[in-house]
Amino acid sequence: MSRLPQWVGGLGAGLTRLAQRLEEQRRRAEAAAAAESAVAAEDAEALRRDGGSAPSGGAEASGAARPEPDVAATVMASVAVKEPAAAEESEAAAARPEPVAVVSGNGAAPSGAAEGRVALAVPAPPSYAPAVGARPDPASAVPWGVRVAAEAGWRLLVLAGTLWVLAQVITTIELVVLAFVAALLITALLQPTVAWLRRRGLPRGVATALTFIGGFVIMGLVGWFVVWQVQANIDSVSDRIQEGITELKGWLLKSPFHVTDGQINNIAKNLQDAVGANTEAITSAGLEGVTVVLEVLTGILLAMFTTLFLLYDGRRIWEWMLKLVPFAAREGVAGAGPRAWRTLTAYVRGTVLVAMIDAFFIGIGLYFLKVPLAVPLAVFIFLFAFIPLIGAVVSGALACVVALVTQGMFTALMVLAVVLAVQQIEGHILQPFILGRAVRVHPLAVILSVAAGGLIAGIGGAVVAVPLVAVTNTVVGYLRSYSLEQAVRMAPQPRGATAIEVAPTPARRPPQD
Repeated sequence: MSRLPQWVGGLGAGLTRLAQRLEEQRRRAEAAAAAESAVAAEDAEALRRDGGSAPSGGAEASGAARPEPDVAATVMASVAVKEPAAAEESEAAAARPEPVAVVSGNGAAPSGAAEGRVALAVPAPPSYAPAVGARPDPASAVPWGVRVAAEAGWRLLVLAGTLWVLAQVITTIELVVLAFVAALLITALLQPTVAWLRRRGLPRGVATALTFIGGFVIMGLVGWFVVWQVQANIDSVSDRIQEGITELKGWLLKSPFHVTDGQINNIAKNLQDAVGANTEAITSAGLEGVTVVLEVLTGILLAMFTTLFLLYDGRRIWEWMLKLVPFAAREGVAGAGPRAWRTLTAYVRGTVLVAMIDAFFIGIGLYFLKVPLAVPLAVFIFLFAFIPLIGAVVSGALACVVALVTQGMFTALMVLAVVLAVQQIEGHILQPFILGRAVRVHPLAVILSVAAGGLIAGIGGAVVAVPLVAVTNTVVGYLRSYSLEQAVRMAPQPRGATAIEVAPTPARRPPQD
C-alpha cells in the first residue's frame, strides 16, 4: 500500500508526457503546413511576375535570386525533439520529398530547388510552337457521303439478312406456302362470283358452297378431259412420232447440212447408251416421282381447304391480321389491303381471260392443221399462260415440236405462224385492254421477277412472281401517298397574312366581248 502513491504519481507523469508529445506533433504539423503554404505563395508570385516564361539570364537577369526555403530545415528548427521515437519520426518526415508545383519556362526547376521535389505542372510550350486547336468530333471528321453510305449499308445488310431468313423459312415450308398462294389466286378468281350471289340474296354459306363446288368441279372436269384425250390418242401419237422421226432422219440426210447416216446412228447409239447407263438414276427419279405425286395431292387438298375458308371468312381473317400490325401503322395497312386485293383480283381475272383466248385460238389452229392432241395442247397453253413471257415460249415450242414429228415441216411452220400471231395480239391488244393500269409492271421487272421466282421455288415461284410484284407496287404506291397526306395533315396551318398569301385564289375569267 505504501507504493500506491508512487504508482499513481508515475501514471500521472506518463499521461503528462503523452499529452506533451501529442501537442508537439500538432505543432510540427502546423509548422509544416505553414511552410508549404509559404512556398506555394512565393512560387505563384514568381510566376505572376515572370508571366509564365523563364528568365533569359537566370538569377542575374531577374535580379537577386529568390532563395527557396527548405521545408525540412524549417520543420526541424521549429520543434526540438527530445525523445528517440519523436526524433525518428521527424527524420522520416524530413527525408520524405514534398510535392511542390514548380513551373519553369524551359522545363527546368528554378535555382535553389531542393533535391527530391517533383514538378507536377506541364511546362508551357515555346513561343515559336504552332497553335494546335481542339480535336474535332470523330463523327464530324467522317465525310458526309461516307456517313450516308455507311448508314444505308448497315440497313441494307439488315434487310438482306431478313430476306435471307425469310427465304430459308419459305424453302423449308415450300409446300404450305405454294398451297396458300394457289388458294389465294383461286380465291381472287372465285370471290367475285360469291359477291354476285350475295347480291342476289343468297346467304354467305350457300354462296360460298356453290362457288367452291362449281369452281373445283370445272377444274376437275378440265383435268379429266385432258387425261382422257392423252390416253385415247397416245397409241396413234406414238406411231406418228416414230414415222415423224423416220421422216426427220430422211430430211436430215437430204438437207444441205451434210449429215450422214453414220452420224445419225452414232447419235441414236449414244442416246441408248446414256439411257442404259442411267437406269438406276431413272429408277430413283421414278421413286421420287411417287413422292412428288403425294406432295402434289397434299398441296391440292390444302389449297382447297384454304380456298374454302378464304371465300367464307376472308374479311374476318383480314381484320384479325390487322391486329398483328403495330397501331401506328394499322391505318395505312388497312387502306393498302383492299387496293392490293383489287390488284390481285384484276390480275387473276385478266390473266385467265387472256389465257383462255390464247388457248382457244391456238387450239383451233392446231385442230384445222390436223395436229394430234390439239385439245391437250390447248389446255397446256392455257396453264402456261400464267407464267409471263416464258410460258408462251415453252407452250408454243411444244406445239411446234408435236406438229413437226407428226405432220412434217410445213405443218410445223404453220403452227409457228399461228402461235406468233396469237402472241402478238395478246401482247399488244389483249393485255393492255384487259389488264389496263391496275397491274401495269415494266417488262424488265417481269423478266427479273419470273427468273428469281423460278430459281427460288421452280414453276410455282415463276407463277406467283408477277402478281407478287404487281401487288407490292400497288401497296408501296399507296403507302407513299398516304405518308405524304399524313405529313400535310399534321403540318401546322399558316395564320394571318401568311394564310392569305398561300390560300388558293380562284382563276379570273377573261372579259367577254
